[in-house]
Amino acid sequence: MSGAVLSAGTAAAIMFGVFFGLMALRVPVAFCLGLACLPIMLIEPHLSPSILVQETFNAYNSFILLAVPFFLLTANLMNIGGITDRLMRLARAMVGHFPGGLAQINVVLSFFFAGISGSSTADAASQSKVFIEAQRKEGYDDSFSVAITAVSAVLAVIIPPSILMIVWGGVLSVSIGALFLAGVVPGLLIAGVQMATVHAYAKLRGYPTYPRATLRELGKALFVSVPALTTPFIIIGGKLFGWFTATESACIAVLYAGALSLLVYREMDMKGLWEALLDSGRLAAVALFCVGTASAFGWLLAYYEIPKLLLAGVEAWGLGPVGVGLFIAAVFLITGCFLDAIPAIIIVGSILQPLTVSAGIDPVQFAMIGIVSLAFGLVTPPYGLCLMIACSVAGMRMADALKDTFIMLMPMLAVLLLIIVWPAVVLFLPSLVSPEFLN
Repeated sequence: MSGAVLSAGTAAAIMFGVFFGLMALRVPVAFCLGLACLPIMLIEPHLSPSILVQETFNAYNSFILLAVPFFLLTANLMNIGGITDRLMRLARAMVGHFPGGLAQINVVLSFFFAGISGSSTADAASQSKVFIEAQRKEGYDDSFSVAITAVSAVLAVIIPPSILMIVWGGVLSVSIGALFLAGVVPGLLIAGVQMATVHAYAKLRGYPTYPRATLRELGKALFVSVPALTTPFIIIGGKLFGWFTATESACIAVLYAGALSLLVYREMDMKGLWEALLDSGRLAAVALFCVGTASAFGWLLAYYEIPKLLLAGVEAWGLGPVGVGLFIAAVFLITGCFLDAIPAIIIVGSILQPLTVSAGIDPVQFAMIGIVSLAFGLVTPPYGLCLMIACSVAGMRMADALKDTFIMLMPMLAVLLLIIVWPAVVLFLPSLVSPEFLN
């Protein structure tokens, strides 16, 4: 930033001041990020507003980001083509006899769905339509139904193939294959603690349970679900064995989900396909618009070396790996309350990366701390997109579901602390399967 008129501190104050001011006025996040860059580009003689356009479009010139719309399309094809219904049948046969059977099915179906779609918002939208009214009829409290539907939906950003993992790997140059492997154990742990939470609620409130499925019923449910359950193995296995890239795996997932819906299960017609394409395009446009303006915002931060300024004081604290991990988690937890996960990765992840290097934290562990922390933001106000979707479907205020939501987040917070204190939770599988992925 040689010859810059503004100091790093002044530039940071203007950018973040404009950003949070516009956020307070309820301007969409993508516009907030772009508009926050304009005053700097108008004041600084070496810059011009055209750089905003240039950096925004440079962000879109990324092969890896093509995976985002394809995974969203996969999720929509699953819902329209009857794949979700068959996975739900399997989930019921597996856990329907547990206390709070329908809510247990909700969690397990979210786990299955996460292994195919990679999108929490798509999961929250589809699960809310299926489960909230069904749980209401069976006597579940609305606040519980909304909370478990929203909280279980965040599994989609933790369990591979996750859209956030793909964005993180592309932006911060971390092996996506390693991230896919690293998400398996945390995803299983979080699904497990969510089921345990449902068990406790069901015992306390007397929620109903289904009869135990027979081995024959379980076998039939598994048989019709095998084609759908094969999807994550194709996606993740293909990436790990080098058969195709993350973006190509997303394309394979679309083709496979489309073939299942059209040719195997035969529940999708051309009208359904058109609806899936339109919905995927709309969701992808919102997500990728954020990527573009967040990249321009991040470019300005780098131009003024603002990350170095922000981290100078933190590095002086002399925190060890655990202390730095806790600090990173706290930053992402707070950021996730106000900002969508994708721009948060581009901006905050880039700022914090040098700190993790100095603390000796593996890039894969850093990524999982960030992704799991950002998952909380999907169900915590004021952003809380998954919670907002579930509340909208249920026809209730977000405030009325917060108590049960925060109770369900406590066990998840314990898993996040475990990831920070014991890196092997996320590094075990990558080191076992492909040690070359780790730095």
